[in-house]
Amino acid sequence: VQLQASGGGLVQAGGFLRLSCTVSGLTFSDYCMGWFRQAPGKEREFVGAIHWSGRTYYGDSVKDRTTISRDDAKNTVFLQMNSLKPEDTAVYYCAADFTLGDRDYMFDYWGQGTQVTVSS
Repeated sequence: VQLQASGGGLVQAGGFLRLSCTVSGLTFSDYCMGWFRQAPGKEREFVGAIHWSGRTYYGDSVKDRTTISRDDAKNTVFLQMNSLKPEDTAVYYCAADFTLGDRDYMFDYWGQGTQVTVSS
């Protein structure tokens, strides 16, 4: 199983990010997909998740400016976050599991992470 995240980089505060995560080695449409992030010196934080049915669930700190979507035909999940702040700087990870959860231990498969840096 491989999860390949992409789309990170340097973004100005107030801008937006759009990350993609393409999955291989499992039946993507059967899986829930999650996004997490980890800033230096901090614990991994839940950003949001999408059920295989399309139902979404977001972390409290980002829910007003975050959208997660999926394209099962392309085995890809997307994360869009608007109104970026310097505190959004982190490595962003995608993860997959059969069930929808908001804790990292609930997900079996992980991507390698992509760095997002928000400049002030």
